Amino acid sequence: MAAVLTEKDSSTDIVSTSSNDPEDFLNDLSDEDLKKLVDETLRNNEVLATETKMFEKYLKRVEPHLSQSKHIAAPLLPQLQLDAHTLNKKRSRMRGTSVTDRLSKLNAEQKCDIAAREIEELRDEIDKSKEDAEKVVDNHKAVMEEADIALAEIKKAMYEYNRDIVQGAVNDRTKKVMAEKVQRYFEEKIRQRDTLVEKLRLKNAALRAQKRKLNLQLKQKEEMGEVLHEVDFNQLKIENNQYLEKIDERNQELLRLKLMAANTLQILNSYRKKLHTLTLESNRLKTEIGQRHEILSKITVENDQVHHEKKMAESVNTNLKKQLADYKVPEIMEYVAERSNLYDLQKTVKSWERKVEIAEMALKTNKKTWTKIQTGNHLQNQWTQPHLEMLRK
Repeated sequence: MAAVLTEKDSSTDIVSTSSNDPEDFLNDLSDEDLKKLVDETLRNNEVLATETKMFEKYLKRVEPHLSQSKHIAAPLLPQLQLDAHTLNKKRSRMRGTSVTDRLSKLNAEQKCDIAAREIEELRDEIDKSKEDAEKVVDNHKAVMEEADIALAEIKKAMYEYNRDIVQGAVNDRTKKVMAEKVQRYFEEKIRQRDTLVEKLRLKNAALRAQKRKLNLQLKQKEEMGEVLHEVDFNQLKIENNQYLEKIDERNQELLRLKLMAANTLQILNSYRKKLHTLTLESNRLKTEIGQRHEILSKITVENDQVHHEKKMAESVNTNLKKQLADYKVPEIMEYVAERSNLYDLQKTVKSWERKVEIAEMALKTNKKTWTKIQTGNHLQNQWTQPHLEMLRK
């Protein structure tokens, strides 16, 4: 805005220097210079129009009655401008000075103040528009949420009605809806609605009590605020600075603690990785220890079995040693006699075995003969029985 004001001031200086003898000044300029002068004049006019709109807006906000009087005097403005123009021509010839030189003008600082106020006002309007838009959006969101909740409740009610009435209340024999179930269903719904109304009424009462409490606290704060208007502001500034220093210290402490927490988290992650590795190793060792225990139990069982077999072998060996110790070698003649007896017994066994074989062969022969005899008797009975029956007849 300051750059615009300086540009406008420079353009007014150029116009004022050229206003002494405009015809000679314009005749001395070339076409390009005239074009540049026209473009610059148009830009200055746009800047002046923007400033005029801003000043009018500021004037309407600060002194509305002046803006109303301006609207009332607007139809008379062309005639007044014409009269002022003719009067200015006459006076300029007589005195060589214009009326605008005597009018009061705003300096650059005042214009900057007005522009800053208008910018603040515009920011306030933008913030207010944002707040209004956010309120509208929140209202629309609330309406949409309410509609979604209502739709969900309607769908739930339709599902329950179809389940309990359309399908569940139909009589299997008559294929009609039973009125008792329908009445019971609607009574249950009315009871649920009454319960909901009572719950909402209690909630509304609690919210009203909370609202009254908050209003009372707000009034107390406003009263305390009126009392605090008389407090020494220097003391408040000192306390504010002290609190700001404490806040900075707390922020630095918080930053240090965050860095410490980050380092601790890194160390914790490394320890977690080590713990995971050691846990896997521990599980592997536990599995291996279990396998070793199984092998040890098997070896223990085998060892016990070997000890038992060893004891049995030792007892057998002891018995054999006793028998060997008690054994006496017979005399030679006794040995020869025993051998001859053994030989005789073997010969007797062989002769009896031969006799048994002969007896078995004789038995087989006798069995064959007996079988033939039985077969012959059976055939003879078959031939003789019909002749006997014929003779009997």
